[in-house]
Amino acid sequence: MGAQIRVYRQKIASTSSMKKIFKAMELIATSRVGKARNRAQAASPYAEAITRAVSAVASQDDVDHILTEKVTNPKRAAVLVMTSDRGLAGAYSTNVLKRSESLLARLRQDGIEARPYLYGRKAQAFYDFRSREYDQVWTGQTDAPGVERAQEIGQTLVDRFTQSTEEGGVDEIYLVYTEFRSMVTQEPVVKRLLPLAVVESQDEGAGADPMPLYDFEPSAEEVLDALLPKYIESRIFSAMLEASASELAARQKAMKSAADNADELIRKYTLLRNNARQAEITQELTELIAGADALASS
Repeated sequence: MGAQIRVYRQKIASTSSMKKIFKAMELIATSRVGKARNRAQAASPYAEAITRAVSAVASQDDVDHILTEKVTNPKRAAVLVMTSDRGLAGAYSTNVLKRSESLLARLRQDGIEARPYLYGRKAQAFYDFRSREYDQVWTGQTDAPGVERAQEIGQTLVDRFTQSTEEGGVDEIYLVYTEFRSMVTQEPVVKRLLPLAVVESQDEGAGADPMPLYDFEPSAEEVLDALLPKYIESRIFSAMLEASASELAARQKAMKSAADNADELIRKYTLLRNNARQAEITQELTELIAGADALASS
């Protein structure tokens, strides 16, 4: 009986230590998610403004540019999958990977070769474990992304898009990431970045002002050449910031759930320990009474 009590005490002690770790990680994620949300909100106006600027150029009737023309029969597509570097964030990375797998299956069904580009160690581990090929991977600081990484990824994807398919280029670029809706809801989404015709800014739609007409010097095509790399970088960076806020919110929620489960386990083990202790005391009393009765009868 004493050994059983020691086991429960050890379980209580180990669970209490784990609970402290969970609470610390929850507090860290809570303190960082606010900053991540502010960064995402601060980047949104620039991304929307440059989207409108590029759309204004692309909407001109006489514009003929490779980045605004939709290929009739696309052969190859680049898919950038954004996950986290670390775990302990619930199903955050798993949901993104499931969404990307659905996209890849649809592309294959349409006869389009998909070329994955990975962001985050979880995506890399997912592909490496299954011995699946991917074109390039970027890791590090998924919960606090920098604009330099967005520029690097954007330049890589634009270079692949401007190449011909015979040289290994792609006809479409897709982005799979987690969009931050609230502290409770983070939803994995798919967006097609290029061709440009399918991308619209968030403030467009019903009631939006029509696109103004401009005269461009030297030409609208050269303006697009200058604007589109910045457009892609801003869109990717905005998605990285959304994913960062989503990752931290998912981690905060997962760590809170883990801490609550630890509390429940501690209560359970404490009750079992007390029951074992009570049974031990009862057994000791029974043995004392039996011994006293034996002495009295003798």
